[in-house]
Amino acid sequence: MTAHLLDGRALAKTIRETLKHDFAAFQSRTGATPTLAVLRIGEDEASVGYARALQKTCDGVGAGFRAVELPLSAQQAEVEEALAELNTSPLVHGIMILEPTPDHISHPALIDLLNPAKDVDGVHAINAGRLAADRPPYFVPATPAGGIRLLEQADVAFKGKEAVIVGRSDIVGKPMALLLLHRHCTVTLAHSRTVDLPGVCRRADILCLAVGRPEMVKADWVKPGAIVVDFGTTYTDAGLKGDCDQAGVAEVAGMLTPVPGGTGPVTNAILMENLLRAAERAVSA
Repeated sequence: MTAHLLDGRALAKTIRETLKHDFAAFQSRTGATPTLAVLRIGEDEASVGYARALQKTCDGVGAGFRAVELPLSAQQAEVEEALAELNTSPLVHGIMILEPTPDHISHPALIDLLNPAKDVDGVHAINAGRLAADRPPYFVPATPAGGIRLLEQADVAFKGKEAVIVGRSDIVGKPMALLLLHRHCTVTLAHSRTVDLPGVCRRADILCLAVGRPEMVKADWVKPGAIVVDFGTTYTDAGLKGDCDQAGVAEVAGMLTPVPGGTGPVTNAILMENLLRAAERAVSA
């Protein structure tokens, strides 16, 4: 058996092409350009690179992009002041606070101050709570939302399936568990301290990996024919690696999101959908 690979690049391209028309139509109708503001503190290499990628994504669909770059020495009050300005600016429709933040900055406090209507990454407690309660409208973090979109495109039947998510982060693991639960899966949220983690994984019809440990999950952890969604993105000397041994798991699984080229490309495209939705809500408010 060789797994069917779910092509995230192709899906992301399709989403972006649709968004180009939608952003242009919004601008024509309202005279406004949906704009994403990215707040970054310091010069962390990964954050700088991600901000650059976000700007490229915005440019590609016709969205506006605003970079707010504060020095590593910025204090909590300065960062909160910059965030407050973005929260109230009518020219900004979505806000992302990039991690990591310096040790002397409270990231949770910034998230609490974030305007939930502009929280396109779905990290504010109001959006997370509405997702948990399945009470729209809310923003879903783009990475798990992209994983669901890939499965939907592949015509995966969710109802009654046993799903296991490995990793309990607020931005991937927990929201993915909720998205699957809302689609009538039976969900187990596992993690590095789960007893007999390989055995728990082997129960899964849908196995989602979001633990951040390259190639941790081996072929013998996977139920034959299972659907494996690998959210892992760890840069190693051998290149970008997911959380599973891709070559080995591909021989067992029925479907697999490849790394690279699986969930990653879809994430920023979904983020642009959230940005457009935020702008539409702002206009109709």
